[in-house]
Amino acid sequence: MARGEDRHDHSQSRPKSRFDALKASLGSTKTRAFLRLLTSVGGTRTQDTLKLLPFVVMAVVALIDFGSGPTSGLLPLLALGPAFASVACGLARTTAVGVIALALCVALGLYNDILWTSRTNITVAAILGVTVASVLASAGRLRHERQLADVRSVAEAAQRVLLRPVPRRAGPGIGVAVSYTSATAEALIGGDLYEVVTTPHGVRIIVGDVQGKGLEAVETAAVVLGAFREAAHDEAKLQGVVARLENALTRELSGEQFVTAILAEITELADAAELAEGTSITVINCGHPAPMVLAADGRPWFADPPDEALPLGMASLKASEAVPHQIPFEPGDQVLFYTDGVIEARDGTGQFYPLPARAHLLSGADPQLALDALRADLLRHVGRPLGDDAAMLLLRHRATRPTASSV
Repeated sequence: MARGEDRHDHSQSRPKSRFDALKASLGSTKTRAFLRLLTSVGGTRTQDTLKLLPFVVMAVVALIDFGSGPTSGLLPLLALGPAFASVACGLARTTAVGVIALALCVALGLYNDILWTSRTNITVAAILGVTVASVLASAGRLRHERQLADVRSVAEAAQRVLLRPVPRRAGPGIGVAVSYTSATAEALIGGDLYEVVTTPHGVRIIVGDVQGKGLEAVETAAVVLGAFREAAHDEAKLQGVVARLENALTRELSGEQFVTAILAEITELADAAELAEGTSITVINCGHPAPMVLAADGRPWFADPPDEALPLGMASLKASEAVPHQIPFEPGDQVLFYTDGVIEARDGTGQFYPLPARAHLLSGADPQLALDALRADLLRHVGRPLGDDAAMLLLRHRATRPTASSV
């Protein structure tokens, strides 16, 4: 009998106008390119090196010119100082570098007796011109940095609202842990989603994966999460929740877009004795990868559904209604929900991530630390930024079976 577990999605809707505003701010090619540039020089050590570089360049040029005499012709290279300063320095520092470059040019001209020659005059004019241009460039860079900082703060706030922190417990004796890695640089979230909601009908979970990437995928994820958070409380059955998600996506999606998802429900247990005997998870799989169940004895297996429904957003195909199935969830068991970004992650040789072989990493005492270890192993396997978003949600049945002496 296949055993599985439910996957959990944070469902939250955001007004579409807010995403349009974010898209307008972040969507342009120039803005994304500039953001990548800032990221490439964003480390503290790199920034410090760039701030010292103008002085190092000017010192090297001055020393070589001082030692080789007027025939070297290196004075024009002093203009590199203010040019480099515009990359990482503020207005005052860039101006100071330009003044130092002019002072060095005059001093070396006096030393070599070429101060009023045409070559020296041209060098002075070049340094002045480069300094003015560098100050203007530095002012523009600082303005863009402030704008990007404002946009990033708004985007991060939207991301935190979209994927809210999940509770550490999904009912008595059930631990919860989540992990999310976005494939988009500088983003906390992408097209993957998860949510855990406590309702009068039990604890309900969704984990899903939106077709596509970028802001459009985030918008669709927001629609799914918003509809789920509302329907999870209103609908008595999981089939009703699925129908509500379909209706919401029908109004929002266009073309052949779809969302794979798995919905799960853990019914509240009445007492500790019932909890210790184990429970089951009701699951509806809408075209999503089957969850991996890690039994109490450490044996991993995948809970493939007997009847897998079509992905959300494909109701127009008039397929049969999604049918829920039960996954046994006994004391000591763990269920890992994940998106295809996990199992489709490849290393440098093209090998997929061997999730079952890494299941032992989930044996740690703390569910969140165990899932963090699995995520770290996934990133080591790939050895570079992931090509797709990767979300994981782990459920752990903490209860133990009653012993003979306790019966």
